[in-house]
Amino acid sequence: MRENKTLFVTGASSELGTALIELVADNYDTIVAHYRSSASRLLPLEEKLGDKLVMVKADFADAMSVRKMLDFMAERELKPDHVVHLAAAPMENEKFKKLGWCDFAAATETDLRPIVDILGDFLPFMTKQKYGKVIFMLTSCTVGMPPKYKSVYTTTKYALLGLMKSLAVEYADKGITVNGVSPEMIETRFLDNLPDLIKEMNAADMPMGKNLTVDQVVPTLAFLLSDGADMISGQNIAITDSKH
Repeated sequence: MRENKTLFVTGASSELGTALIELVADNYDTIVAHYRSSASRLLPLEEKLGDKLVMVKADFADAMSVRKMLDFMAERELKPDHVVHLAAAPMENEKFKKLGWCDFAAATETDLRPIVDILGDFLPFMTKQKYGKVIFMLTSCTVGMPPKYKSVYTTTKYALLGLMKSLAVEYADKGITVNGVSPEMIETRFLDNLPDLIKEMNAADMPMGKNLTVDQVVPTLAFLLSDGADMISGQNIAITDSKH
């Protein structure tokens, strides 16, 4: 196992983020946890991990805010070996006829541009040391046919899927793995903007009659960060228990 490893998690204050950090904390010397506004959700981890946890704030809808975060990390020589991109705008349920290009552009600016900027800063470091791991949180919408009324969300996730696969090929000979994880609906705050009926219908389509839990998803992320996944790259791993 490599020594002096640093993990950077975007959207770390989410239920997935905090659960992942708690699960893998012993494998890292430093964990950089990004949040937008909910620092309080990271405080229990800070109390538990102490100086190992470094919290960084950025609004991913604001390119300047992202740049300030990256400058902060550069000043403190926080160079991650592993990056997990969990941050995403909440899922919305909207018919295409009510949307315009501005909706797609806003989602691209919030969900795609930040990780492009982040990896633009950190992939050179990973390349120099010939080692690194990057994980994109994607969605089951990129596996098979997506559900109706989620064109913005689905389009953005496909853009991230394209970036993931492109980087996996480009950095394959540099010791860097790049993968995606695509779960079905997970019972988290992320679904708060969806009608209850949509969540209930999705749960009904699962053999056990309920949506995924955080604990059913986090182990896959942890595995992809482990030495056991050194030969896995360019994969979009579905986490699904659906009937179809």
